[in-house]
Amino acid sequence: MTKKLKIDIVSDVVCPWCTIGYKRLEKAIKELGVEDQVEIEWQPFELNPNMPAEGQNVNEHITEKYGSTIEQQNQSKQHMTEVGAELGFTFDYFDDMRMVNTFDAHVLLEYAKGFGKQTELKMTLTKAFFSDRKDVSKHDVLRAALLEIGLDADEALAKLDNEDARLEVRTKQDYWKNMGVNSVPTIVFNRKSAVTGAQPVDTFKQVLSELIAEQ
Repeated sequence: MTKKLKIDIVSDVVCPWCTIGYKRLEKAIKELGVEDQVEIEWQPFELNPNMPAEGQNVNEHITEKYGSTIEQQNQSKQHMTEVGAELGFTFDYFDDMRMVNTFDAHVLLEYAKGFGKQTELKMTLTKAFFSDRKDVSKHDVLRAALLEIGLDADEALAKLDNEDARLEVRTKQDYWKNMGVNSVPTIVFNRKSAVTGAQPVDTFKQVLSELIAEQ
């Protein structure tokens, strides 16, 4: 029995390039036919840890955080929408879209990991935010996502009031920050090497092929 290649994906639910990066990685894994040789774990990273409950208009937020003009933002959104479509993912940007707090989503992703449904929940929440215009900080939206993938929503949502569960997410965030992760996606292989950003499918294929051969 060969050891699986461990892939940690440090990312946020509301990060478009994290979605694109994962979809490209997924494509590379499928094209190489190595689904049974890799194990993916999602690691928490909040792009906006201080985001208040009411969130902030995405355009305002991007201007404030990165200094991008509306024209630059529109070009970027158009580009992401096209890239997403090529990978079978829908980015539906709209004027009143709001950037939201994602801490609770990360707590639930830790919960889902125990049932082998972490990736499923991650993609369900990402789709809710980017494709379905849903606020993934709202508990009714989180509940719907949990139910959609067959998890016990009441048990999962109880974790949001559990200080140990919250501390676990904070501890993991600190761990990755202390490892030097300051942008996402950061994709870490066997906790030894990493790539950042949404790399092309061919780059992922090359990295995966080399690392699996080494296993």
